[in-house]
Order: sequence, then C-alpha cells, then structure tokens
Amino acid sequence: VQLQASGGGLVQAGGSLRLSCAASGRTFSRYAMGWFRQAPGKEREFVAAISWSGATYYADSVKGRFTISRDNAKNTVYLQMNSLKPEDTAVYYCAARDYRLGSPTLTEYDYWGQGTQVTVSS
Repeated sequence: VQLQASGGGLVQAGGSLRLSCAASGRTFSRYAMGWFRQAPGKEREFVAAISWSGATYYADSVKGRFTISRDNAKNTVYLQMNSLKPEDTAVYYCAARDYRLGSPTLTEYDYWGQGTQVTVSS
C-alpha cells in the first residue's frame, strides 16, 4: 500500500483544514487507517483512527474538534480539523494497518505516508 497525504497548510487559530490521504495498491477497505502527528522536538503521537466498519477513535486532545472519515470508493481517508489551535501545529502522517480495527499505537501500523505540514498561527 502506498499512501499520499495532502491538504496541509497555514491557518489561523480557530480555522479549519481537511487533510486527505489517498491509498493505492491493495484493497483499501481491508485496512484500518490512522492519523498521527509529530511536532518539532516531540515524538509522533496518535490523532485519530478508523476501522473497516467506520468505527472511530480519537486522542483526547482532538476529540470534538477533529473528525476522521473514509471513502472506500475513492481509496481515501480524511481528517477534518476544526477549531484549530497553535498546539495542533505538526507534520501529520496517515498510516494503514492490515487489520480490521484501528489502534492508537504507532507500531501497529504497517504502512506510512510521507506527511503533510499543518501550521496554526496564533
């Protein structure tokens, strides 16, 4: 599976962005998908995940502000980010897990995209 993330950019605090992650290769619908992020000087952390069935999981820091979704017909997973804060600034990565359930654990994902930069100004 090859993953290509896009949609990052510069936005003011309180604004919104939608990230996309397009997958190619094997059957997209059989992968759980996740979004992670890494801020400068910090470890990569879990943001959100979605299972085969569409069940979703969120980090507490983004719950109520971010929404993960998937379109299996387009082989794409999305991350809608609203009410953005400066602390959301990071490189955002999408990942695919060869299993039906998503996970907050970075090491349980099998494939990674290249990342897209999100910068939130105050």
